[in-house]
Amino acid sequence: MAEMSLEDKVNGTKDQAAGKVKEVAGKVTGDEKAEAKGKAQGLMGDAKKAFGDVKEKAADVFDDVKEKTDDVVDDVKNKFSK
Repeated sequence: MAEMSLEDKVNGTKDQAAGKVKEVAGKVTGDEKAEAKGKAQGLMGDAKKAFGDVKEKAADVFDDVKEKTDDVVDDVKNKFSK
């Protein structure tokens, strides 16, 4: 899961950078459409990075819950094996 969230973050950063380049190029050339597309791509990059963060946090929570559940199961097994 960490690889997928890292991939989202990397792709998000690439979109942010490419979007900024397009946005600035649009401003410099007076091309409002290119500027808007650049802003949109930058926002998509923000969203991808945020999605990567959410997936990473969800994976951490899942791992914590699994670990605690395993501990409880082990405790129960130990009580019944005595």
